[in-house]
Amino acid sequence: MKFQQQAPLTHKPRYENGFPDFFNRLTTIVFFILFICNISFLLFKFHHQQWHFGGVLRINGFTLLIWTVVSFFSAVISTYSVTYLKGFKYHARFTSLSCGFTLAVMLLVASDHIALLLMSWFLMGFFMSRLIGVDADWVEAQEASKFAQKYFLASGLSLTSGIVLLAINSGDVRISAITAQLGVLPKPIILLSAIFIIIAALIQSAIFPFHRWLLSAMTAPTPASALMHAGFVNGSGILLTLFASLLLTTQTLMLLFIVGGITAIVAQFTKLLQTSIKQKLACSTIAQMGFMIMQCGLGFFNAAVVHLILHGFYKAYLFLSSGENIQASTPQKPLAIQIKPLQAVAVIIAGILGAFIFATLTGKGTALNSSIFLTLIVAITVGQATYNIVKQSSLSYLQKIGLPIQIFPFAIACYAFIYNSITTLLNDMPATEVPSSISIIQILFGVVFLAGFFIMKLGIYKKVPWIYVALLNISQPYQKTVLMSKNKSI
Repeated sequence: MKFQQQAPLTHKPRYENGFPDFFNRLTTIVFFILFICNISFLLFKFHHQQWHFGGVLRINGFTLLIWTVVSFFSAVISTYSVTYLKGFKYHARFTSLSCGFTLAVMLLVASDHIALLLMSWFLMGFFMSRLIGVDADWVEAQEASKFAQKYFLASGLSLTSGIVLLAINSGDVRISAITAQLGVLPKPIILLSAIFIIIAALIQSAIFPFHRWLLSAMTAPTPASALMHAGFVNGSGILLTLFASLLLTTQTLMLLFIVGGITAIVAQFTKLLQTSIKQKLACSTIAQMGFMIMQCGLGFFNAAVVHLILHGFYKAYLFLSSGENIQASTPQKPLAIQIKPLQAVAVIIAGILGAFIFATLTGKGTALNSSIFLTLIVAITVGQATYNIVKQSSLSYLQKIGLPIQIFPFAIACYAFIYNSITTLLNDMPATEVPSSISIIQILFGVVFLAGFFIMKLGIYKKVPWIYVALLNISQPYQKTVLMSKNKSI
């Protein structure tokens, strides 16, 4: 049985009162020029310099990297919206808000003064909440906008509390100067500051229990959703990287690891219960943000930056290619995992080879520290992808053997190249890669994580009604944002 989803993947009301098309096309051209300038300078002129401007701005490899990625996303989304939102009554407002959001992200990553960083963080939330409710005539859109803004305001206030505490006790307003003094600041103060900053990051990335704002943001037009899932929620990765030395000094990485891991597991479960395509994408984003937070918790902020960039490309593609009218269907009973002996051997061999290639190219997983988790994730990913190939009855035995050999080494090599390149760009950032010794908590949590993965894949959770109901309840959007207006097409 099929039915129309309550909250549409794509809300695209059309009005025929015209739109200043020149403004949107000009914005697209500007974004592409900005992208070309950024990537050209990064590739041909940048030699690990740092530039400081009056204690307000700091530009380095990390800054240029994020500027390049953000300008590219904005250019692509702006190009898409030229056609997609043509005739939309609030197209000009959408373009203006998108420009404001892009500028806010670029200022955030270049900020060295606490006032500029806080202003950028608040502006990011302001512009994104307005993008969620860009259609001023849609009641549910306005409710979703107000609901999201409450979360963003809480995030901003938490970040303000953490940074102001650091500024007062260090006697400086420059982030670079504050982080340089962490060793002499009172430990209770910096611990409290770290917790405030972590809370701000968790809220923006929709980490449990702060996830409901993202599930309720169904009213955003598809280009705005792409910008939200590809850019906004990733902002916490930028924030945590900027304050990596603070998190290491206060030993709060384990908190990030556990919270991120729980979110990744729960969000993957809730994704399986959704009938709305956009809700599935939202749960997927929450799970990926959980993985990103886990990587920060392992001490690999560079891996988190790689993750946020690759996730941005992937999720932007999913949204922009989803189409206008998506139907939802009732969940189907998943097929039981039945791995034949030869298939199991192929999966194990592929996983081991994938981990070996990644470890060889990056040097991660070769020592007994938290980098082993990164290599294990690669092994699990390759093993699962191999199983998806070898179980296909339409493929011959030769194809089942040849495809993994042809695809995975190249894919892992590309990932390793991106990882090493971004790590090099982040060399002038403090503490972006600090692996920790493996602890009992990490091992136990790793076991729980793997158990949760197999419980999810085997569908065991569906046999326990209270778990199923609990997962369904926590994955519901705010009730006032569910589509009820009769004048809106679905």
